[in-house]
Amino acid sequence: MTLATMIQALDGRVAVLERQGDLDVSVTAITDDSRKAASQSLFVAVKGEHVDGHRFIPAALKGGVSALVVQEAVLGISLPFVRVEDSRRALGLLGSRFYGDPSNRIRMIGITGTNGKTTTTYVCKALLEGLGRQVGLIGTVAYQIGTRTMPAAHTTPGALELQRLLAEMASSGCGTAVMEVSSHALAQDRTSGCEYDVGVFSNLTQDHLDFHKTMENYFQAKLRLFTGLGEGRKKNKRAIINIDDPYGSQIVARSPVPVWTYALKSKADLRAEDVQLSIRGTTFTAATPVGTFPIESHLVGEHNVYNLLAAIGVALHEGATPDQIRQAVRNVLNVPGRFERVMAGQPFTVVVDYAHTEDALVRLLTAAEVLKSGRIITVFGCGGDRDRGKRPKMGAAAVRYSDVVILTSDNPRTEDPHAILDQVEVGVIEGLRQRSHVQYRKIADRRQAIEEAVREAHDQDMVLIAGKGHEDYQIVGTEKLHFDDREVARDAIQRLGVRL
Repeated sequence: MTLATMIQALDGRVAVLERQGDLDVSVTAITDDSRKAASQSLFVAVKGEHVDGHRFIPAALKGGVSALVVQEAVLGISLPFVRVEDSRRALGLLGSRFYGDPSNRIRMIGITGTNGKTTTTYVCKALLEGLGRQVGLIGTVAYQIGTRTMPAAHTTPGALELQRLLAEMASSGCGTAVMEVSSHALAQDRTSGCEYDVGVFSNLTQDHLDFHKTMENYFQAKLRLFTGLGEGRKKNKRAIINIDDPYGSQIVARSPVPVWTYALKSKADLRAEDVQLSIRGTTFTAATPVGTFPIESHLVGEHNVYNLLAAIGVALHEGATPDQIRQAVRNVLNVPGRFERVMAGQPFTVVVDYAHTEDALVRLLTAAEVLKSGRIITVFGCGGDRDRGKRPKMGAAAVRYSDVVILTSDNPRTEDPHAILDQVEVGVIEGLRQRSHVQYRKIADRRQAIEEAVREAHDQDMVLIAGKGHEDYQIVGTEKLHFDDREVARDAIQRLGVRL
């Protein structure tokens, strides 16, 4: 492929400000990482949040690149180059063209929101596979292409990695990709080369304000998935929006494509009626644009009713029948790290969940409150080098719904773990004014905290271990250590003398 062919992908999307040299130069690879620069590769210099790729142009030249795409003016460069208005946005578009515009060769389902993305993607994948499709998945837990599963470094990969994954899906026979679309990815234009068929909005609550700074910025990032549905060549697009969330109606009003709404408390196109919740699962009647039908799911909690409704909406839009949906939903046994039970023969319930925002923690705790027979013992922490504003709010939420709260470390990263716990404790102390009977303690060592919770548990109690879910690591300082809440909880139970 030539550079001239590649930059055609920018037409009408990113302004080309300057061209130099023979743009018919051959390009056999594309990168924004100078360490991967090689002969006949195109280096795209991206101005990032912390690092400016233009600083690494000399390293890319040393690596033997044949052409450059830049945003800043460059001097003394003899290679062919193109200067563009926004190289970060250009990167995804160029990557898409290089990999054969894969999002135009498969159905693209994009799911965004603060909470519920992972579960919704897993259920969507199962429902669409029930139609006989081969479905790829991109999300927080893993990337899946056919029978291949790869650990996920990010919820939404970088622009070039995303296009490579989509191209591999297309060439492997996947007719559909279901992907979580993070606010970071949208704000950083990682998805600029993607054209979606369906966009799903789950909810928006406080998170990532260390990056977005304000809730309005956070919302505007999420909104880009839906305004982008109005671009491109695909037909029969749809937005599927939770209008029980206050931000949902704003997205509906701005959607350039037809919308299906879903809700439990509001009038909507998709609703759940006669909802029955238990520790064994959930049943409800789905009221949809094609009629009503019963749903039986192994997933637990009201928050999962929302996730199921969103996935049902996607499946209906993609041509599924009620019977196909019912069967596929029954086949979804669990989602890794989402209300995942640790069962080692103990007479109490232990649940590991990824809840790491105030809203997610409240959803987890309210689900547990409906299902509990005894006390709720909650173990959680807050990540270091992340949104500090949510820490006291999560502490207050834990006290509001728990009988015992054990504050511990999440991924402290470069922050002092004890300082993080002190910030969470502010909310705990505030919450104790209304619920003075709640016990709480601080144990910075997460393993010790989980062991303490297991020792504390009596028959019929429910131990909730929140924050890390599927993660099998803990980041302390800059070191990534093996740590899996599920393994630690199982070991703690077995040391108590409870055996499988």
